[in-house]
Parts: sequence; structure tokens; C-alpha cells
Amino acid sequence: MSWEKKVRKTVPYTAGEQPKDRNIIKLNTNECPYPPAPGVKSALEELSSRYEDLRLYPDMNATALTDALAQFYQIDSSRIFVGVGSDDVLALCFLTFFTSGDPILFPEVTYSFYPVWAKLYGIEYKQIPLTPEYTIDAFEYMPKLTGFKNGGIIFPNPNAPTGVEEPLSKIEKIVRANPDSVVIVDEAYVDFGASSALSLTEKYDNLLVVQTFSKSRSMAGARIGFAMGDEKLINYLKDVKFSFNSYTMNLPSIVLGKAAVEDRAYFEQTTGRIAATRERFKLQLGEMGFVFPDSRANFVFASHPAFSGEYLFTQLRERNILVRRWDQPGIRDHLRITIGTDEQMDAVVRALREITASDAN
Repeated sequence: MSWEKKVRKTVPYTAGEQPKDRNIIKLNTNECPYPPAPGVKSALEELSSRYEDLRLYPDMNATALTDALAQFYQIDSSRIFVGVGSDDVLALCFLTFFTSGDPILFPEVTYSFYPVWAKLYGIEYKQIPLTPEYTIDAFEYMPKLTGFKNGGIIFPNPNAPTGVEEPLSKIEKIVRANPDSVVIVDEAYVDFGASSALSLTEKYDNLLVVQTFSKSRSMAGARIGFAMGDEKLINYLKDVKFSFNSYTMNLPSIVLGKAAVEDRAYFEQTTGRIAATRERFKLQLGEMGFVFPDSRANFVFASHPAFSGEYLFTQLRERNILVRRWDQPGIRDHLRITIGTDEQMDAVVRALREITASDAN
């Protein structure tokens, strides 16, 4: 068909499997195993009395949600941008800030949506290998030292899928070395024991921090993400957003998101609980001979020297446990295992002990 020659053709991001079988222990997409804050349930019930408001367009600035975030993080609301999940926010960041024509930089092992967005928007990119310890080599992100001019930098912290946290001192070195580029730190997993780079946004106007409600706030289904940074960066993002869709954040998400942010105690209790389960699980994995980088996220990126990743993945699946694996050089023998409830992780440990006790390989 001749019209197909005019169609934009892309290879989309491959999301984690969403099984319909509720009996499967689902540990493949880093969702929170606990429900949202109690206030979210109350707000959801109260929304029924506002059903007539759904005939109206929502607040294009999501002011109620933005103000709640501003209070939580103790920054001015003018320094916050909200979007439909952090993927929406990050996609807008690619569209807004990575326009120079120079290749952008991000790690070779990282969130696999980055190259998808780059290809979608026609952005050149260069992937930088991690060190053998799965850390970022800051040297490779410094133009004056490498002689390589970049059009922007993005990386997760903690990284995905490794879970490794980079210290703020290293992040600051990268930001300081790139005054002519926007540096984006994707902090989807920061709330499980890592340190946010938010404080550095007061010092550097080229740094943007992006977070999400999908993990630590148990609201992946509501699709809420946000960015924090210099007011000028936020305004540029808004200009692009409002140029193609002014009303991306729906009314229920604004109301429910506000309720989630306001319950700090529940947020801290839930993230602390997950971190404690993670640390216990790491000890148990080590006892079974698994190796993994020190995760500061809500997952562990593990491999076993005696078993292939494909074998472990298949054996877990046969036991109704679903984890994530990529058939990618360098990491194909690793499994990314989301941290679930204590009961779920106990089931994983029992299964892995049974699997690794066998002679199969």
C-alpha cells in the first residue's frame, strides 16, 4: 500500500507482562504490593459526589496536586511540572530539551524506554557502558575531558534495572561539567532508601529531577508523574505540553494524587516496609549463591553462577512466579525481581531454593 510509505514506523517499548491470572505472584513490573494511602480511598468515595464535574475540563495546571507536592517537598509550586505518569513527563523532556542535534548520553544498561523516545523524536544518542560494578563512569559524561559534545544527559538514580544508587557528589560533578546541557535524573525508585538530587536543583538551573506515583505511592493505575527543577525549565515543559494537549491530567488523578501526597506517614511506613523486606531478601539470595549489585530500589537484579537466567525465569514461571528478564548481552543471565510482601518473597525464596538444589542447568 503506497500510503504506508508515509507512516512513521517505530519499535515500541516492551512493557512487563500483565497476566490475567490472579494466582500468579507478579514481581515483574516493580508495582507496590500495598494499597494506596487510606486517604486515597476516602477521596475516591467522595469523587462520586462530584460526578457532574466530569463534564468540565480539568484544571490544566493541576493546581491542587502541584500545591500538595510543593508542600511535601518544601519548594515553590512554580518549580513543579505534573504529567500522566513519569513516562509522559520524560517523553516531554526528550521533546523539549534534547533538540541541539548533538547526541544525548545515557547508560548502556538502563531504562529501555530512553532509546525508544530518542528514535521516535529523531534524537541522536550514545549509550555509555557501566563500570564492572554497574556504576556510572562520571568521566564519560564530561565534555572537556572526553572531547565529546553532548545534547543532554539522562539516567535513573537508582538505576534500572540494576538498582544501584549513585552518590550525589557524582551527580553534581556531571551536572557541573555540563552547563550547556540539561541533565535529567530519573528518580522513579529514589524513595526506597536512596538520596534525591532535588537539593541540587537549587544550585544548578540545568538539572531536572523526575519522580512518579507508580512505585512508592502505590498508584501505577492513576498515571501520575512529576518533574522538579528551575522555574525556567518547568515553563519550557509547560509550553510544549500546552502546545499539543492542555488537559492531560484528569480530575480523578488530581484529586487522588493530592490525597496520596498528604499522607506522609503512610508513605514512609510503606517505603520503609519494602526496604526492610528487600534487605532480608538480599541476605537470603546471598545464602543461595546469587550475586547482585547492592539495590536501593524496590527490586533486586540477581544472577546465579550455576544457572542461566532463562532457566531460572522459566522455572519460576512454572511455579506461578513472574519476574523480569531481558535477552540482552551482558544482562541476559540476570533476573529483576520486584520486592513484594514478606509472604510473596518467602514464596520466591522457597522456589529458588528448590530450583537451585537441582542439577539442571
